[in-house]
Amino acid sequence: MNSKSHDIKMAAAMDAWLCLVVSMLFCAVSAGLPVVVNTWPFTNATMGAWTRLYTQKGSSVDAVVAGCQVCQTQQCDGTVGYGGDPDEGGEVTLDAMIMDGKTMDVGAVGCIRRVKDAIGVARAVMDHTGHTLLVGELATKFAVEMGFKEENLSTSRSDKIYHDWKNNNCQPNFRKDVTPDPTKHCGPYGSVRQNYTHTKRDNSRKRYGVERRNHDTIGMVAIDADGHIAAGTTTNGLNHKIPGRVGDSPIMGAGAYARNGVGGSASTGDGDVMMRFLPSFNAVNLMSLGVDPNTAAEKSLVPIKTFYPTFSGAVITVNHEGIVGAACHGFAVFQYSVVDVASQGVHVRYKNCSN
Repeated sequence: MNSKSHDIKMAAAMDAWLCLVVSMLFCAVSAGLPVVVNTWPFTNATMGAWTRLYTQKGSSVDAVVAGCQVCQTQQCDGTVGYGGDPDEGGEVTLDAMIMDGKTMDVGAVGCIRRVKDAIGVARAVMDHTGHTLLVGELATKFAVEMGFKEENLSTSRSDKIYHDWKNNNCQPNFRKDVTPDPTKHCGPYGSVRQNYTHTKRDNSRKRYGVERRNHDTIGMVAIDADGHIAAGTTTNGLNHKIPGRVGDSPIMGAGAYARNGVGGSASTGDGDVMMRFLPSFNAVNLMSLGVDPNTAAEKSLVPIKTFYPTFSGAVITVNHEGIVGAACHGFAVFQYSVVDVASQGVHVRYKNCSN
């Protein structure tokens, strides 16, 4: 081989190598890190998280907390934050969680009373305790110790929702096997079941009336430019729930999950069913096995649909490269919000749901 041919081949090899490097860099940019994705078209919350993450150079944990706080303050859909869906006693209680995918630390609160900033208290649990989940009245006590304000979470709107429900014979109702008949009457209730048998029950969820505007959760995932992933949720839970009920939102792996080097996921929907299957954990675990985000979201719902074919719910996913996916069931269309470094603006995406 003469030197000229050798030089041509070397130049071609160098060009190919440079093309590969450029291609890899382009893919990294086009994947969209940093990125924020959240359930529903809560675009103000998405932008609140993005501003904290991108403009103010906060951490991904900071971003998720900031975005969720926007929804709490603005009472997204009337189902996040104070003044939203009351329990069957007329009280509004809140659930929230935050998870750091770098350390796998989690902070969560369930059925917290008289404190508006549930996601803030959840972060305080993560930052200032060795625990994961605090619940009920003693979660409120902890929040006050940490400097959070104790105040009434009810509003004229939530009071009206409660009174309208009472005037409708307390329907829909989550009681079963009690007297008087909970499908027709209000309580107080007493048990009538004598001999419980482990036979398959009617698994229809339609009678509970779970739909978008009586159960909404904001579930959010944020990834910074270095690949640090965080995920979190905040909600006031399901309308007319039995007092003390805690749904999927503050349960890690159910409401949300994050793991650096893999991705994050968040869920929304009929939390009493969804928490039994840990869809957010399953979606992240599937991504760790190389499954793409969209397929991971879809597969995370399969076991739920198998046992509860009429449930309503959705899952969002984003992998460590910033590629986003989603899946849903029981709604006609599911909407979720995304902002990344390429777009610099929030876009609402639509997912047709399988039923």
